[in-house]
Amino acid sequence: MHEITSVSQSDLEDIQALPLGQNPAAVYLVGLKPSGRYTQRQMLNVVARLLGTPETRKPPEERKKKGEEITWLFCDWAAIRFQHVAAIRAKLEETEKPATVNKALAAVRGVLFNAWRLEQMTAEEYQKAKSVKGIKNITLPAGRELTEGEKAALMAVCENDSTPAGVRDAAIIGMALIAGLRRHELAGLDLADYDPESGKLVIRGKGNKERTGYLNNGAARALADWLAVRGNQEGALFQPVNKGGRILPQRITPQAVYNLLDKRGKQAGIANFSSHDLRRTWISDLLDVGADISTVAKMAGHASVITTQRYDRRPEEAKRKAAGLLHLPYRGRLT
Repeated sequence: MHEITSVSQSDLEDIQALPLGQNPAAVYLVGLKPSGRYTQRQMLNVVARLLGTPETRKPPEERKKKGEEITWLFCDWAAIRFQHVAAIRAKLEETEKPATVNKALAAVRGVLFNAWRLEQMTAEEYQKAKSVKGIKNITLPAGRELTEGEKAALMAVCENDSTPAGVRDAAIIGMALIAGLRRHELAGLDLADYDPESGKLVIRGKGNKERTGYLNNGAARALADWLAVRGNQEGALFQPVNKGGRILPQRITPQAVYNLLDKRGKQAGIANFSSHDLRRTWISDLLDVGADISTVAKMAGHASVITTQRYDRRPEEAKRKAAGLLHLPYRGRLT
């Protein structure tokens, strides 16, 4: 593949000495929501290694987690041109799924946009480099739907946990299954976003776009139980609970949502599932009962109905039966 001149270890100090405000990758990452920052930083590390940047990690005394790769910090991003982006796409396409390739390309475009804004590359160089198109994703989304028995098992383990964490987790799982919230959407909710009288929920999704959802039956009851424990003080709807059962007055993180779902799944003895599988289950359930796909797309916060269609995993026979429910009053000339 075409390569940018590799950065040698002896060059690292000079690049690191640049203010972070002049590093286009740092400027790009700081502009992202925390929920997206981790993923895109990983993508930039992958790209930086492909471009010959030596793999680098934080000193042990500065690490909060094992590894903490910071290879992206030392890549000469402003030197990237069209041929390099094309080579990145071709190389990743050999081993990665389309969604991963497109995510990496989006990260590169974001960094190059900031390199242009920082006057580190010309507008023409930026336009040429960003013109490399992504890959059409025609595969079904990974993951699975949860069965009714698995849903019941998840809620049961929460009900059997008498601590505030059990009450909170039941509400979170209920909201994910009834309103289809993403992890970062659950973590970003405030008390003021929910109206107990109507069950209306204001959800802030990707790109800060707002949509509404509604809670009913078991999900509404689970949230009511959590609110009774949480209290009516303003702030984050879902808060951490320490080992002693004390509710901490701060916002739960998307990673904490992931961890609690993993914990409850293991306690329930059900097969592995991701946090997004709860949202996937919700979308599939709506389609199964015949909800209009355009309506489901709006409820899910999908920018395109095509995205929603990828979650329609009903057997072909079920789809034929659904189509058979439609009737057109035309007998045909040959009948």
